[in-house]
Amino acid sequence: MTLLPIIAAVALLVLLIAAGKVPPFVAFIIAALAAALMLGMPLAKIPGSIEKGIGDLLGGLAGVIVLGAMFGKLIADSGAAQRIAESLISLFGQKRLPIAMTATGFIVGIPLFYNVGFVLMVPLVFSITYRAKLPAIYVGMPLFAGLSIAHGFLPPHPSPTALVTQFNANLGLTLIYGLIVGIPTLLIAGPLFATTLKGIVVKPSALFKPSETKSADLPGAFNSFACALLPVVLIAATTALAYWPGIDPNTKSLLTLVGNPTIVLLVSLAIAAVTLGTARGKPLREVMDGFGGAIRDIAAILLIIGGAGALKQVLVDSGTDAQLAAMLGGLPIPPLLLGWLLAFAIRIALGSATVAGLTAASLIRPLVLAGHANPNLMVLAVGAGSLMCSHVNDSGFWMFKEYFGLSLRDTFRSWTAMETIVGTFGLGFVLLLSLWV
Repeated sequence: MTLLPIIAAVALLVLLIAAGKVPPFVAFIIAALAAALMLGMPLAKIPGSIEKGIGDLLGGLAGVIVLGAMFGKLIADSGAAQRIAESLISLFGQKRLPIAMTATGFIVGIPLFYNVGFVLMVPLVFSITYRAKLPAIYVGMPLFAGLSIAHGFLPPHPSPTALVTQFNANLGLTLIYGLIVGIPTLLIAGPLFATTLKGIVVKPSALFKPSETKSADLPGAFNSFACALLPVVLIAATTALAYWPGIDPNTKSLLTLVGNPTIVLLVSLAIAAVTLGTARGKPLREVMDGFGGAIRDIAAILLIIGGAGALKQVLVDSGTDAQLAAMLGGLPIPPLLLGWLLAFAIRIALGSATVAGLTAASLIRPLVLAGHANPNLMVLAVGAGSLMCSHVNDSGFWMFKEYFGLSLRDTFRSWTAMETIVGTFGLGFVLLLSLWV
């Protein structure tokens, strides 16, 4: 039976990562090899299948993810992220502070990878807490909800970008749909949920006692916002214009080139390197050193994505994908809900949202390619499932607990609940959107 080897391979993957602490890339390769053997693939074809899977998935993603990491690093190092936060807080005022923090997390979360955004924003949360004399969780939770939603739903973050490739989705449409789904989800999981957390007492480390940063040393607000949002604006605009009625074929070809994610990020990176870097007196060498650090930081994620490609390709080359599509298509569960459930189950077992999303994508991919679900919405449904129920096997859970000095009970009550709200309402809004697109 085809299903048993797949279950066994996924179980092996979970066991290797969760119990054996094997690096995810190695665990994916072992699981792909085990699946190939159990599915009866010819021995001589197995190495080629694994190599093809790694290369094919990384081929279209490496440039986007590496350039995205460099771009986010520059936004952080230049002070643009801090300027965005200060501008939004000034605009909304203290009474609407949760709304300001929600917008900060979401906007800063678009260019910044999750862990970078988390570490960068924690001191800001405590700085505001000291000044405004408000509960730290009440102030911080909307910001972290924004970071989480950007991480799970929006390209060019690694997981949604990889899922776009897996499902042959349109990156621009996925980004637009992600904004449509992400904004109402954020309002619920951020400022609304934060009102229930005012009673939680935090014990932060003295490390986070704020030190004043001179506003004159930060880039301007317009420059900061324009650079941070430029990739989103370019991708969304070129995607929308490409669907304009009666558009000239040559213009459409130009839009396809300009709207390519790699080109968009390359252009955005070049503009930001000048306006946030050299034009403000930062030596070019220092800017380039920051880019080098970003590449080192993203290497592990690239390896995880490559490993997931190996498992996917084994399912394709063994013919299992067609059988899996037929079997999953016959289940009395809507495909979008099924993709969400698969990612949810793997997230609970492994902790990593990226691994959960990519593993679920390998399983649900045949169903999407067979035309049973909108590929752009499936990216979001799997992304929502991969964010569910963060608990003790997730590094984000422990980062939040230790940075805020919380008990396990309060961490579950705040962090885990927020991630679960994001995953649940994210799915709900995806299903609602599926009624119209």
